Amino acid sequence: MISFSQGDIISISGYGKKAFLIVSKNAFIKATGVFHICPIMNITTGPLHIEISGNKGITGTVICEQIKLIDPTVRGCSKIDNIPYSDIMNISDAIQGMFEYD
Repeated sequence: MISFSQGDIISISGYGKKAFLIVSKNAFIKATGVFHICPIMNITTGPLHIEISGNKGITGTVICEQIKLIDPTVRGCSKIDNIPYSDIMNISDAIQGMFEYD
């Protein structure tokens, strides 16, 4: 079985060339075997849309408000790239900001 980590860019069977970013903490992935993802698209329109550049050349914008939980044992997932830790921090801050108290 493939080991997945926070910051991995993955493809999912049935979604064509669309890429997704794993945003769950590594401890969550290890404990549950599932993870949260956000889609990566080629748009930049809002404060929850964070531009990234993967270490292997994948680029795009993470759509932070479109979080989904998936089970990689049910979906055909494969790693295609990963992002730097500084980008993971920006994305985590954006996601956390959606759930903070007013």
